[in-house]
Amino acid sequence: MLNAPQPENDAQEILDYLQLSRSSSIGPVTFRQLIARFGSPGAALRAVPELVRKSGNASRFTLRPRDEAKRELEAIKRLGAWVLPLHSADYPQALAATEDAPPLLIGFGDKALLSRRTIAVVGARNASANGRRFAYKLSCDLGAAGLVVASGLARGIDTAAHEGALDSGTVAVVAGGLDIVYPPENAKLLETIAAKGAVLTEMPPGTRPQARHFPRRNRIVSGLSLGVLVVEAARNSGSLITARLALEQGREVFAVPGSPLDPRSQGGNDLIRQGAILVESAEDILRAVEGGFQPLPSPPQVFDKSVFYKQENEETEIAEAHGSLVSLLSHTPVAVDELIRQCQLSPAAVSAAILELELSGTVERLPGNMVALISGSSTRHAN
Repeated sequence: MLNAPQPENDAQEILDYLQLSRSSSIGPVTFRQLIARFGSPGAALRAVPELVRKSGNASRFTLRPRDEAKRELEAIKRLGAWVLPLHSADYPQALAATEDAPPLLIGFGDKALLSRRTIAVVGARNASANGRRFAYKLSCDLGAAGLVVASGLARGIDTAAHEGALDSGTVAVVAGGLDIVYPPENAKLLETIAAKGAVLTEMPPGTRPQARHFPRRNRIVSGLSLGVLVVEAARNSGSLITARLALEQGREVFAVPGSPLDPRSQGGNDLIRQGAILVESAEDILRAVEGGFQPLPSPPQVFDKSVFYKQENEETEIAEAHGSLVSLLSHTPVAVDELIRQCQLSPAAVSAAILELELSGTVERLPGNMVALISGSSTRHAN
């Protein structure tokens, strides 16, 4: 990563991050590609309106007003929270290496915990007494071995995991704003973690958690971690989403076996059947940490313009890529690599054309480097 901006530039840089990342059609992957293309959030903000105009669907895009970004930053300061933009040296490196890392993190507590080796411990909200006790003990033992425990502050297993690691180091990732406590009964626990550990979110203050926010939270929990341990989970549990995200991010998955008569064990048993490491004690995880893990990938350089696009040489090729994408894209997801192969154009040109279509709300980027038309849109509007 390149060095962070000098302190006097921090406030304006963070405002650029807030304005760009909160604008419509700009998700984490699109944000990162804009930075790679233009070199900084400020330069991207200046360039985006022209990119959207070229796409032909300008009415679908709304750039967030600067005043709204200022109000958000003021609200963060009133809470006494800190902000970690993606370029920051304090931004967790494991998370930065994921393709959809949040452009910025907002948090309370000890930022130094984010640079330590971490294991995520997740599981059922309606956990059994034995499950909670086991999650608590595992987290105590993992902490005693020097690992940080991350989880999502939910009822049940998450709560037990945080409580077990309070003295050794725990990170809580919440689905809403830092000023919205969810679930309400964990208010005291959240306060304690903020004082002794760290609390993270990517959401603005005042955001109340909704169902669509929890998978986004889960990918941060797994992205922070070397691996994810599932203690109890039914077959439709959100914890299995975290496990799947961990696999997509190149992390290890661990699971605690349980009785086949208990529905809360079925998800974990299925994970073991599919190759997850069976865990009966913290030693099972520690052996994998010390001996079996491959190094996590290094984060890409956030401000390296050359890795994505050379604007002065490729305008004609980008226009050609637009034309090819008209016939190739549909509502069925397709891999970007396949689009590049069929267009027979440079990866930079195809990626730039897709980026412009994303900004206009014509296409969306999906996990696994896939893209698809958004319902109600058509590439025939693109120029």
